[in-house]
Amino acid sequence: MDARGAASPAGIGVEDGGATVAIAWSDGRSSRFPAIFLADNRPEARHGLDGQRLTDALELPDIVTVREAAIVAAGVEVAFSCFAAPSLFDPAWLRDHALDPASRAARRCARQLWDAALGTSIPAETYDAVSVDAAALARWLGCVDRLGFALLHDVPAVPGTVCAVVGLFGYVRETNYGRLFDVESVERPHNLAFTALGLGNHTDNPYRDPVPQLQLLHCLEAAGEGGESVVVDGFAAADRLRREAPAAFDLLTRTLVPFRYVETGAVDLRHAAPLIELDVAGGVKTVRYNNRSIGPLDIDADDVPAFYAAYRQFGRLLHDPTMTVGFRLRQGDLFIVDNRRVLHGRRGFAGGRRHLQGAYADADSLTSKLRILAGRA
Repeated sequence: MDARGAASPAGIGVEDGGATVAIAWSDGRSSRFPAIFLADNRPEARHGLDGQRLTDALELPDIVTVREAAIVAAGVEVAFSCFAAPSLFDPAWLRDHALDPASRAARRCARQLWDAALGTSIPAETYDAVSVDAAALARWLGCVDRLGFALLHDVPAVPGTVCAVVGLFGYVRETNYGRLFDVESVERPHNLAFTALGLGNHTDNPYRDPVPQLQLLHCLEAAGEGGESVVVDGFAAADRLRREAPAAFDLLTRTLVPFRYVETGAVDLRHAAPLIELDVAGGVKTVRYNNRSIGPLDIDADDVPAFYAAYRQFGRLLHDPTMTVGFRLRQGDLFIVDNRRVLHGRRGFAGGRRHLQGAYADADSLTSKLRILAGRA
């Protein structure tokens, strides 16, 4: 191990006629680096301040090979056939960007699926702590990144403070609802959210492309009775559906579902996408579920019964008590959800006014802040 506690190169060799550099690490792991990959990522080919590339891959020769590679005091030195001077690589950079399966797996987000058991230890911090303590902020943001959900206590019950919370890690995403929006019962609501009725578990704004990635809701006034908030891990529900009903899971990943939101004379938002969207590796990337804004299907009539059977099966999982976590917001509480993953809802309430303020934000600013706090920028 080096002084920083990371694995260090213990051995090096040039293989495949110069097409590959192989490194054996001090912890027993081994990594193979294609010559063209190393040539394209030479330290001297990047700007020192921001790391942006100074050259284009198009400028590399069609065939790139390594003449020799060696471990030296300053790092790993690689001499390419196409460049006069050798390149010096930082071993930490090579380790961080190694292409072996174990290294690639370690770089992926450590996503943690959850169910109702999370209710016994809901991740939470206090506003005062995350405002002044970088470690507390990193813990809170890390929970959002890993679980898609976290609470924040003792947030001043002052209108607009939800935007200040967003400012701790990023920027408010403004929509037709404004920079922030109020969720409270009104006499003539144009949205069911503005009533005292219960709301089924849902993701917000599936009629937008792209969908707002993070949603924050801050309690300014708590309901006198009822109004419990509910969250459910849509990725965990999708994972369960994949295991229990693979044909239904597959159908929901392949069927475009139309969503629409209309305010007469103001907005007519429409987007069609699967209820369960996969990434290129087949993992669940996004869950969309909002019964209030789903539109009439546009699929072959013969496929409709199977779709509804799968849709209903998924919906039952998303409302299964063994999958959901309920909690009662007190004045000054705030919760944040990854709107691409975690559904939220509420139970009906009475006996007082319930007033929440909400705002949207983008997840890239959250993960950027996490990297900076961890010193990985």
